[in-house]
Amino acid sequence: MKLLALETSTDQCSVALLADGELHERTKTAAHAHAELVLPMVETLLAEAGLSLQQLDALAFGRGPGAFTGVRVATAVVQGLAFGAERPVVPVSDLMAVAAGAHREHGVHRVLACLDARLQEVYWCAYEVTAPDQLRECVAEQLSGAQQVQAPAGRWFGAGSGFAAYRSQLQHRLGENLDGEDATLRPAARDIALLAAHLFAEGHAVSAEAVLPVYLRERVATPKAL
Repeated sequence: MKLLALETSTDQCSVALLADGELHERTKTAAHAHAELVLPMVETLLAEAGLSLQQLDALAFGRGPGAFTGVRVATAVVQGLAFGAERPVVPVSDLMAVAAGAHREHGVHRVLACLDARLQEVYWCAYEVTAPDQLRECVAEQLSGAQQVQAPAGRWFGAGSGFAAYRSQLQHRLGENLDGEDATLRPAARDIALLAAHLFAEGHAVSAEAVLPVYLRERVATPKAL
């Protein structure tokens, strides 16, 4: 399996290459520069592995939800690369990637992923790890106020920037359901690559023409009136 993954939905830009069981990743933190960073990172990883885009089985990307501009960058770049190389694409939820990162870093199996959506709202979803790099969605991903987040019965580990932006509201709302948290976790290309490998095997790839972002929020930020 040879798969290239991109993630640009936060201030962290990351690219990962999964090639025959080996995972290589490049990560840079630079807000508002993802469009300039991501393609050189792709070229570097492929060159180091001695691979071309045409030799890949598929590409993958963090399809959102997340920052509008960042999600749009990943979508446009992966669509262009896949179209030119005639490769399929595996879209992966950025919330699922956060949950996978929580499992990787902390060994937890039930994760409430929550990302700061600005405007006093969060993107969130609950996942259960059923096997290595395979997660089951327990609550559909959604956008709401922090005070409306509700975990399923049982104990859940909180992960993502939502717990940094709205810690007190989430802790009060979740109460005893919250079994620890890591507010520093962000979607990462390495987790997207591993998740995408299983999704690809299950037939969840799409053509380049069918690649779409997921924003959850219909409205986007607009300039303030003068």
